[in-house]
Amino acid sequence: MSNVLGAFGWFVLTLGVLVTFHEFGHFWVARRCGVKVLRFSIGFGRPLWSRLAADGTIYQVGWLPLGGYVQFLDEREAEVPVADLPWAFNRQPVLKRIAIVLAGPVANLVLCVGLLWATYQIGWPDLSPVIGTPTGIAAEAGLHAGDRILKVGDQATPTWTQAMTPLALAAIDRQPVVLTVSDAAGNESQKTLPLQRLPADFDQTNPLAAIGLGALLAEDRPIVGAVEPDAGATGILMAGDRIVRIGETPIRHFAQIAPVLQPLAGSPIKVEVERQGRPMTFSVTPRQMTLNGQTRWALGVYPQLGVTVIRYGPAAAFRAALAETGKQTRESLAFIARLARGEASSKNLSGVIGIAQVAQAEARSGPSRLLFFMASLSLTLCIMNLLPIPVLDGGHLLYYLIELVSGRPLSDRVLVAGQYAGLALLAGLIGLAFYNDILRTIAS
Repeated sequence: MSNVLGAFGWFVLTLGVLVTFHEFGHFWVARRCGVKVLRFSIGFGRPLWSRLAADGTIYQVGWLPLGGYVQFLDEREAEVPVADLPWAFNRQPVLKRIAIVLAGPVANLVLCVGLLWATYQIGWPDLSPVIGTPTGIAAEAGLHAGDRILKVGDQATPTWTQAMTPLALAAIDRQPVVLTVSDAAGNESQKTLPLQRLPADFDQTNPLAAIGLGALLAEDRPIVGAVEPDAGATGILMAGDRIVRIGETPIRHFAQIAPVLQPLAGSPIKVEVERQGRPMTFSVTPRQMTLNGQTRWALGVYPQLGVTVIRYGPAAAFRAALAETGKQTRESLAFIARLARGEASSKNLSGVIGIAQVAQAEARSGPSRLLFFMASLSLTLCIMNLLPIPVLDGGHLLYYLIELVSGRPLSDRVLVAGQYAGLALLAGLIGLAFYNDILRTIAS
């Protein structure tokens, strides 16, 4: 239960910040365009808190933390006194209305750059893109355990996060991709992954496993990187210990540990380790631990991870933030295009549960990891809101662009039909994302 409450709390905090910036963008530009703002709400439904400001705007926090809105004075929603008509949203020139609607997504874009700028100055830690034991296509391409991926195609990949998306997109396309790698001795070479050999129905939610790159080097080595507080191994095993044997089972890979422990059901077991070159044997009692929603018997040890920390000064961090924003934008648009063409699986979509779980995991990994996640999510909100779907900002922009070209606004009948169609499409996408979250939670 604590994990659920923790995930929910981080979800509310993360989405609350992003939504506040988005709605503030609309609010700020609307005020400067002479539009009267009636209500500024973070969240929907009955207000948990509200305040009436001197300018007549109601600021509130709704009980349902799944978004927010800014309500403008508008003749289409309620009767407007004649004296207030100059400040009504619908009476503004079309270019002003475009600027007001566009301001929300732009605020999320600016926030993305700002969060990345802060992240790179703090220092962003991520796993080094060093592969474990390759299988399948990756092994046949000549990759070896310990190889570091330097580039995927022309994309430099200093971390696993920066390597995974271009690899996933190449897998979806099922097209060969060239990897630039360096071996343990530092020798560089190029390997071609023949991704055209992937089956058409491969699991797109885990493309690295389908390619044969599912094992990280850290997962291949049964070396303790850290011990969980108050776990079975606390005070017994230490960082740097190489686990040699559990009970009567030799341990050659870190991934073997969990399956070996499950039949033992919490009984004291003999754990043989190598510590600074010396063999040692301990009696350890596994305890039940919950990780990613799954409760299992565990020692409470984590693998020794190879971590790369990306850190810059203020000016270089700003340039890196702009570059990363551009990269993520291109990758997001590429994925949306593939999804629209039916090439990318809709199983990749995540909703409230998925966002909450990732937010909690990133928060546990440190402030810079959380800031990077929030930046990526802010950019996603920007891009998704600009899609030409009625009820989203992009749908309103489409209406206003048509008005700008034709010289007259669309009829109320067309607007209402578009709103219903947009709501139906949006509800379908949200439902599908929620369904995917449930399936992933059950599977874990």
